[in-house]
Amino acid sequence: MLVVHVHVHVKPECVEAFKAATIANAEASLAEDGILRFDVVQQEDDPTRFVLVEVYATQEAPAAHKDTAHYAIWRDTVADMMAEQRTSVKYGDCFPGAERWMTVE
Repeated sequence: MLVVHVHVHVKPECVEAFKAATIANAEASLAEDGILRFDVVQQEDDPTRFVLVEVYATQEAPAAHKDTAHYAIWRDTVADMMAEQRTSVKYGDCFPGAERWMTVE
């Protein structure tokens, strides 16, 4: 399992367009077999900052995600909306364990 936090700083005039494009990408991403979660959160005290919280079932799933048409559309659509290059941080799970993340309730 792999958890990735993607940090994005968006130009102020692009916030709503970025949100729309990113939510569309997140919804499509949830249909992928290797994605357990795909959250989009916006910073309360600076609405130009977002974190995408992506939870993958395997180490290989992010590469498969980046091969999808919806990811390519998102990447190309939001490229000029960013105030700076996006960054990501990768995490392993501590709690709950992977078996809990992968349980469908």
